[in-house]
Amino acid sequence: MLDDLTEKIQASQNKFEDLVGKVPGYAGYKQKEQRREADKMLRLHVARQYEEQLRRLNEVQYALTSRGRLASIVSLERAGMKLQLLIDRIKTASYGYAGLFDAVKVDEDVLDRLYDFDLAMLEGVSELSALLTKLSEAADAEATTAAEANDLIAALERLNTTFSKRHDVILS
Repeated sequence: MLDDLTEKIQASQNKFEDLVGKVPGYAGYKQKEQRREADKMLRLHVARQYEEQLRRLNEVQYALTSRGRLASIVSLERAGMKLQLLIDRIKTASYGYAGLFDAVKVDEDVLDRLYDFDLAMLEGVSELSALLTKLSEAADAEATTAAEANDLIAALERLNTTFSKRHDVILS
């Protein structure tokens, strides 16, 4: 997917950018910028996928509230806050920029690892989707939703912990 996004970005260059790309040293700089842009685009895509899961969670909360099942809402509210935190962290994460005099230099390999890390965060979307399906089914069946809510919270805590390790990719 990295190659796809990077190629799309490179293909959208105009003639002036092609000309400037021939300046010695600029091409390498431009490739780094394109990798950063590809990672940013990926992170925004990942965040949108998690936002869809948040929408689904809100629908379950609304359904439970409308049925008067308020005991379940506290756990789901906690899950919603953890999911919103994850979304915000993904959207605002560093995209691997290192200035000229920064202590830690970010090269192409690090940018590729960041991209791979962000791509792996997409796997969490399907896990959350499955958990939300179970939660929704339990809510529709008028069954208790405590176990499903706890599983959802645990998954969100794991995802937030995993995302916290993203910074380690830059430092490694």
